[in-house]
Amino acid sequence: MGTKTSDPTLRDFTFEPVKGIRYVEVKRRFKDGYSFNKEGFMQKPSWIIEVVKEDTMSAWSPQKHRMQNFYLQYDHGNVYNFAAEFFKVKHISKDSLVFQRIQVDGKVIASDVRSDVNMTFYAQDYIKNKLKAKAEDLQKPTKADTAFIEKRSAKVNLNSDSAFAATDPVQFIPKSKIARVEKISTVDRTNNRTEAYDYMFPQYIIRIDKAYKDFAYQVAAVVDFQGGIHVKTIYNVLPENVEAKKKVAQGIADIYVRNIFNVAPGTTLGVPHNSEITLTMIGKANKKP
Repeated sequence: MGTKTSDPTLRDFTFEPVKGIRYVEVKRRFKDGYSFNKEGFMQKPSWIIEVVKEDTMSAWSPQKHRMQNFYLQYDHGNVYNFAAEFFKVKHISKDSLVFQRIQVDGKVIASDVRSDVNMTFYAQDYIKNKLKAKAEDLQKPTKADTAFIEKRSAKVNLNSDSAFAATDPVQFIPKSKIARVEKISTVDRTNNRTEAYDYMFPQYIIRIDKAYKDFAYQVAAVVDFQGGIHVKTIYNVLPENVEAKKKVAQGIADIYVRNIFNVAPGTTLGVPHNSEITLTMIGKANKKP
C-alpha cells in the first residue's frame, strides 16, 4: 500500500495539475499582511518557479541567469523542500500558488518570524492575459505598506534612541576634497548574508584629511530623520574610557562630519526616518615638514 511519501495522490496537494506552468512571485508578506516588519526588513518577491515533475522544481537563478532544476522533496504534512528552503503548500491552482516559507531547525518548524512569511505566485499567463498587468507592478509595496511605514516613522522620529532600518540607507555626500566615504558591503551568499544585510546593518568608513590630529573611532550611531548623528556605542575602547571617548566621537561627528558632508537620512518608501548605522571615522593630521 502506498504512503504519502511514495504516492503524491494521497497528499493534500499534488503538483501534477500545475506541471509546466511558469509562476512569478508577486507578493511576499508577513502574517499581518505587510511587506515590512517593525525592524524595517522588507520582504521582496523575487522567485520564478516551474514544476518540472512531482519531484523536480525549476527556479530562476539570478547568478546563472537561467532556470535551474532542484530536487523537490516531500517532507511531511504539506511541507516540501527545494533550493535549500522549506515551504508549506497552502494553495495550488493553475493561476496561482501560495507557499509559506518556513525555517526548520532539526526537523522542528521554528515558530518565530522566520516562519512568518507567505509567498504568492501568479502564472505568467494569468498575469499577462487575465490581469493584463506586469509582474513588476504587482510586486510593488502597497498603500497599506506606505501607511505602516509612515506610522512607524512618526513614532521613531520622536526619539533619537529609536530607529528602524531604512531600505534606502543614510548617505554621506562629501562637500570637500579632504573627505571621502566608503559604504561597506557585507553580502556573503555562502553564509546566507543577502543584500538585505547592507540596509539592515549599514556600515561606513569616513576618512578625513587635514584633521586637527590623527584619530580613529568606530561607533554605532542613530542618524535621525534630519541627518543629525547621535553616537550610541563606541567600540574597541577600555570600559573606563567609554564615556570620555564617546564624547570625543560625538564631537567629531558634530564638527567634522556634519560640516564636510551633507548627511542624507535613511528613507523607506520615500519617508525619512531615524536609522542605525555603524560608522568608522578616521582622521589624518597634516604632517609638519
